Amino acid sequence: MHADDTRTLPPLGEDEWPEQTDVLIMGGGPVGLSCALLLAQRGIDVLLVDRRVFVFRFPRAHLLNMRTMEAFSDMGVADDIYAATPQHDRWRKAVWYTTALGDGPFDGMKIGEVVAWGGGDDAERYASAGPRRHANMPQIRLDPLLHRHALADAPGRIRKLQEVVAIEQDADSITATVQGVETGEQHRIRAKYLIAADGGRDSGRLLGIEQEGRADLREVVNYHVKMDLSEWAEEDALLAHFMHPAGGARRRGTIQAIGPEHYDRHSEEWLVSVAAWMVEGDRDDEAVLFDSIRRMLGLPDDHDIEMISTTHWTYNGLIAERFRSGRAFLAGDAGHQHPPTGGLGVNGGIQDAHNLCWKIAAVLHGQAPDSLLDSYDAERRPTVAWYTAHSLENANRHPPIALALGFGEDEAAGFRSLERYVSDTPEGERMRQEVEAAVQHNAYDYGQLAVECGYHYWAGAFVPDGTPLPGDQSDPITFHSTSRPGHHLPHAWLAPSAGESGRRAVHDLVRAEGLTLLTSPTAAPRWKAAVSAAGGAMPVTVVPVFDGDGSWASVRQITESGALLVRPDRKVAWRATHLPDDPESAFRDALQTVVRGGDIPADDLAAPYLERIRAAAGVLVR
Repeated sequence: MHADDTRTLPPLGEDEWPEQTDVLIMGGGPVGLSCALLLAQRGIDVLLVDRRVFVFRFPRAHLLNMRTMEAFSDMGVADDIYAATPQHDRWRKAVWYTTALGDGPFDGMKIGEVVAWGGGDDAERYASAGPRRHANMPQIRLDPLLHRHALADAPGRIRKLQEVVAIEQDADSITATVQGVETGEQHRIRAKYLIAADGGRDSGRLLGIEQEGRADLREVVNYHVKMDLSEWAEEDALLAHFMHPAGGARRRGTIQAIGPEHYDRHSEEWLVSVAAWMVEGDRDDEAVLFDSIRRMLGLPDDHDIEMISTTHWTYNGLIAERFRSGRAFLAGDAGHQHPPTGGLGVNGGIQDAHNLCWKIAAVLHGQAPDSLLDSYDAERRPTVAWYTAHSLENANRHPPIALALGFGEDEAAGFRSLERYVSDTPEGERMRQEVEAAVQHNAYDYGQLAVECGYHYWAGAFVPDGTPLPGDQSDPITFHSTSRPGHHLPHAWLAPSAGESGRRAVHDLVRAEGLTLLTSPTAAPRWKAAVSAAGGAMPVTVVPVFDGDGSWASVRQITESGALLVRPDRKVAWRATHLPDDPESAFRDALQTVVRGGDIPADDLAAPYLERIRAAAGVLVR
């Protein structure tokens, strides 16, 4: 954890309702709980309210990418997550099958697989992007973990069965009417800021914020079940998709191993997503639901399945028209909703929290003006609009597999096509190559390192240096490490210095409070003088990087005399490739730009991605 002074708030009695707080948080999912942790650990008084009882019933999201695990490391929860998730890397792939089991000639047939989430040959490529590894933790287990940590750091301030029913704002505060779900008892809470992390259930309406994009694109039925798939030939895959002549050009559904002890074919529990059209009959009839699972997986009619919970949901491609309304901010699904293809939902929400909370803390500590908070919308809204467009495009990558297999409306023709596909003929070889190419194109979903770790900000609380973007921005795979302002700090492991027991990541040198100026030991005195001369309320810590083996020099993109100004969320705020002629003036100007939130253009930076959202939504196969 890189926080220097983690503070826990004093306890608040469960029956005690404060009349005011620094930040009121709507919603106790992973994003709201992360906001509570990040703010409480910075000494900011918070109150979180959620209409639920914090009994977490459904698995939902599971993939936690590298940048999210960095944020969780800052919160002090990463070690708990890693300890509770698979201890091997064999789960890091996605597969396609006709069915899992069955007696038919093409049942249980593997169509293809892709490496996923930094597994296999991708391990080295992913390791170069940051010190934290992707993790796999179903939300049904992540949420209780975050809840426990939030209760510890904000005791008495995480309130269940409470919902915000009205919001009023004035120049100095925001006042919310909080009502007990069961009691109807109301309390008026005055806060300096409000974070809406309620999934958009009430916040958009209460704040008058509309959503842009497309809703209700595809209906999905999800089941959380217990069942035995140990006879399945697929030994390790965490995630499997099923395509079959009976389903035509459409994917029939997906299964995901969710443990809790095994994350492969021996998993005790599964998250099963079945296309709504697969459910034939009354959806309230459990026998009908089980039949859809058995047909998709090729299981016999008497194969035992135990239902734990079920839910119906739809694909959306929605972005809020703005992420700030006065003293209120949208985070997570309240601001952006998209399909799970790419695993960017909860990750994008946690990264919202990581971006927003250090800024709120800086403003409340008197280190920055309120204008710093305008950069939240400028930075995050285009980024998650990109995520949404990419997720919708990912959702369209399965039909080409069915097309290459020759699947269509005629089921019998689909089976004849499979006969050609497996045949030892030139046509069979051609089909196999086409299917493999279609499968591998799903690396845009499962190997999208440039999306997960290469996201950068176009405008906001940083000083652009006019250098061009690295690489091809249409390529979601190839990650380019760069210290260009607005991008994530490059990663390097530092060889241990005298008295140190092990290597240390440059990322871990970044301070949680204020800004960090990274430079070489030889240039540090000169930069310390520049920082001292600049003054200002925002703390800036000059950190000399002792680079014994040159690992840092190979990625930093500055000279020995240069420096990188880094924010608590590890975005580069300013880059001096070498010592300026007047470092005091150069640093002072940069600091002032960063602290006021940068220069934000009038044009909507999310507009190009909204166009992609509409285009992808228009062709999404239901």
